[in-house]
Amino acid sequence: MTALTTPGRPEQDASPRPVPWRRMAWVTWRQHRFALGGVAALLGALAVWLWLIGLQAHHAYAAAADCHPASSSACGLLVGSFISHLSAAQNVAIVLQVVPALIGAFVGAPVLAREVETGTFRYAWTLGFGRWRWTLAKLVPLGVAVAAAAGLFSLLFSWYYQPFFVQTFSGNVQVPLYSTVFDLRGVAFAAWTLAAFAIGALVGMLIRRVVPALAATLVVYAGLAVAAGAYLREHYLTPLLVKNVNPPSSALIISQQWYAKGGQPASQAVLGQVLQQGAPQLGGGKGGIPQQDVTVNQWLIQHGYTLWTSYQPESRFWPFQWIEGGWLLALSVLLIAASAWLVSRRAA
Repeated sequence: MTALTTPGRPEQDASPRPVPWRRMAWVTWRQHRFALGGVAALLGALAVWLWLIGLQAHHAYAAAADCHPASSSACGLLVGSFISHLSAAQNVAIVLQVVPALIGAFVGAPVLAREVETGTFRYAWTLGFGRWRWTLAKLVPLGVAVAAAAGLFSLLFSWYYQPFFVQTFSGNVQVPLYSTVFDLRGVAFAAWTLAAFAIGALVGMLIRRVVPALAATLVVYAGLAVAAGAYLREHYLTPLLVKNVNPPSSALIISQQWYAKGGQPASQAVLGQVLQQGAPQLGGGKGGIPQQDVTVNQWLIQHGYTLWTSYQPESRFWPFQWIEGGWLLALSVLLIAASAWLVSRRAA
């Protein structure tokens, strides 16, 4: 029997062994450590800024709350100082809304798009990674990392914003379910950040160009965030419906509608005419109706009108957080799976 006809032994099989997951994780870290460093720098800088202005807001709140008598001019100045912090806090919340979108665009979009655009993915597939393992080794650790960082940041934001939820002396108590602050607290901020990252990864694999993928990620994320805040979130649970009762100031009002004696909806014009004829001093001689004026509401109720109010109470904050976090997590998993499927379908 010659060497050419000698059967090979099973232990001499030349098929490569798959690369261990720990090595794949190391490669992901080496490739994307600068992106993760950028996330850490961004959230770290925002955290320092939030900590500094948060200390000022907390001190202003403590000084205004402890001031007596409350009607004195000195206390009025302290309350005014705190209200200025409230105005700044509302602007801060609006600014922070873009953070998940930026992470999704500048971290999620290039993960696969850059590999496909430059062609380096072919080299990775020849090293025994496999397409599915290569995709998951990139997306899962990075997604977990950015979500964890966002979750830690949301704890700091909750601390910063706490005085504006509990204060009662400024007449402008913030509503925890408002879209400007709801998705920056609890589990929602981490879930939105993960979803933005997953959106960026899928968009990058679809477009296969980094710069267009960045822009598309921002657009898709903005559309999803607006749809959730304006239409979806308020219907997570059936709103409470009350008659002729003012809901708590911390509640999220869904709708308010006056009805006439016969059960027909009363328009603003009709209510304005009623007030002008029967109580012109309440309507100010104009058609505008101050809906929050207790005297006006009481007068209309006494004259046969009924006010129905639909609202979500503050007590549903955490149920809403878990509902939103749950569907965003499911969406992120689906987007990552779709990205992996597209990778497996792409011709090498």
